[in-house]
Amino acid sequence: MNLSVTETTLYATLPMLLSVLFQNFVWGPLSDRLQRRRSLIMLGEILAGIGTILVWLIHSLFSVYLIAGYVIIIGLACIEIFWSMSNIGWSALISDLYPLQERSKIMGDLTSIGGIGRIIGITIGGYLYDNGFGFRNGPLFFIASIVMFLSTIPMIFTPEGGIKDTQIDPMIEPEKLNNNKTNYKTIFIIFIISLVFVNFGRNSISTIYSQYLILDQGFNVDSILLSYIANFRSIAVLVMGVLIGRVSKKFGDSKVFVIGILFAIVSLLITGLTDQLTYIFIGSFLIGTADVIISASSYTIASDLIPPKIRAKLFGVYNTTFFLSWGLATTLISGPLIDILIIAGFNEVIAYQTAFIVGALITSIGFIIFIFLMIVLFLKNKRKK
Repeated sequence: MNLSVTETTLYATLPMLLSVLFQNFVWGPLSDRLQRRRSLIMLGEILAGIGTILVWLIHSLFSVYLIAGYVIIIGLACIEIFWSMSNIGWSALISDLYPLQERSKIMGDLTSIGGIGRIIGITIGGYLYDNGFGFRNGPLFFIASIVMFLSTIPMIFTPEGGIKDTQIDPMIEPEKLNNNKTNYKTIFIIFIISLVFVNFGRNSISTIYSQYLILDQGFNVDSILLSYIANFRSIAVLVMGVLIGRVSKKFGDSKVFVIGILFAIVSLLITGLTDQLTYIFIGSFLIGTADVIISASSYTIASDLIPPKIRAKLFGVYNTTFFLSWGLATTLISGPLIDILIIAGFNEVIAYQTAFIVGALITSIGFIIFIFLMIVLFLKNKRKK
């Protein structure tokens, strides 16, 4: 649609910005006040499904591709206002319904189901796109909307959530990282800072990943091969989702979180430094593995630090590190970096590869911060003993 690399990142950045704002300042506080989770999830999915159809309808009215592209970007941003109701709802609902020791397993199971959905969705999307049924014709929008509507059916049989349904008392849970309850805010803040760097680094390539693989001067993959690479990541998500509960129970969420960060760093370096398609598949598998490990272990650590009475509000803060990284990181980091290098005369492939390496460096900063937090807490607990 004649958009620059930086402009294409806006389709993720603007929606994520609105999602973060509404999770933290509207839906999170509202959910805590009403102690309702399921209702937010169902309403959010229904409104997002309707909005997706409207975005296709409105963008199809414009014959100028640049304008149609910005209609999609702005439309997706508006959709995310309501879809964020669902995001904050399920984040709090899992902690409402399951005790701490089971949350990593539940997150892993849900992620595995999501992996199956990714495989099916990406396969159908690639097939439709290659056979002339892309964004412009509407099928991809319609399928996404139908799936959103169908996702509300299982929620009918799910508890509403809130403190009244929780299996723990409405007071702060004992932290795994530090049993001193007065320090949970400080620990949570440092953990969130670490998570910001980890997620911004590893997700700074989320929007440009497929663009890099289809470069004519690079791997030049078609839509079908691109779907295979993406599905390799989904297979990793599926497999690791089944295993993450056992792994976390055996080694502890903090150690597993560290392993996940290392996988993310390695996957970025492999993808950015190789010219072999085989290693792209390996990197894709490691990206999926890191996704599951980081999301499941970080969720459990965060839920251990968040008091139930303000669960939705602080999960909005936790979700911010993920949602902003899926868009803002590419708009502020990888997108401008690639555009600047290309303007300066560098080869397109080199420009994209540099973005992957920079992403690995940013992720490493988050790794160092979390290791520092673990060391400080270990020494503090050792002195107490």
